[in-house]
Amino acid sequence: MTDSKLKKLVVFGDPKKGRVSEAVSQFVDFVKGRAEIVADCHIDDCTTDVLGKSDFAVVFGGDGSIISAARTLSDSKVPVIGVNLGKLGFLAEFSLVELKNSFDDILAGKCSIEKRMMLGCAVISNGKEKFLSKAVNDVFVMAGSPFRMIELRVEVDGKPLADCVSDGLIISTPTGSTAYNLSAGGPILSGQIEATVITPICPHSLSFRPVVIDANSRVEVVGVGLNEGSAVLVDGQISTSLQQGDVVRIERLQSSFLIVNNPLRTEWDTLATKLNWAGKPKYGQV
Repeated sequence: MTDSKLKKLVVFGDPKKGRVSEAVSQFVDFVKGRAEIVADCHIDDCTTDVLGKSDFAVVFGGDGSIISAARTLSDSKVPVIGVNLGKLGFLAEFSLVELKNSFDDILAGKCSIEKRMMLGCAVISNGKEKFLSKAVNDVFVMAGSPFRMIELRVEVDGKPLADCVSDGLIISTPTGSTAYNLSAGGPILSGQIEATVITPICPHSLSFRPVVIDANSRVEVVGVGLNEGSAVLVDGQISTSLQQGDVVRIERLQSSFLIVNNPLRTEWDTLATKLNWAGKPKYGQV
């Protein structure tokens, strides 16, 4: 018989990935008597009923695992505890040791829970919606094979912004600003800011710089000149093909996803320690 006062957890992790299976096993042993695990499953197999009973979702893996889980968990408003078994870990903030050390504080509500905005992406073809997805990080309109530059018409709230001749375009959330947007030269946004970033990929213009717009603005991207392999890629995980004249509509979702912050780190720590952001010059070294 379980203690009804115990916090309820749902645990996600792909046992085929690296150290996930071992880490989940260690965690399950650790929480006995501290919390109740109501489900240990793959995110796609978890029902709304199970999520509705959960106080927290513990996700083992890298940021990709967190992002995949967040798209499902956002509607259920279940806070995510990310355990980093991947590489960078912008969203998977805890190591397994750090989670164990902070676990009682998390359950007691002593660790902050941050709300992150999400985007909704729809593709309209010949007046009909053919694709719909949530985005945690970004929506990428990509050139695709045969990898010639493509022409996109960009509108914000129904008003023309620019005609973009480039290798593609990224529309990013603040969470995604440290992902593909950052690599493409876009700005870093604090995760708590409510805004959207539009960043061109190698534009055929010296003056087309990234633009930050209000989070509640609607962005529409029209495929004026595309390649056979042109596509929309959401969070680097979900994609659909694009045809000439298709409209990619990106708007803020009403739902957000919740993430438990690691009290031992700030939001800038990963940038500084793993990407050497704002690192000082190495004075006096040959």
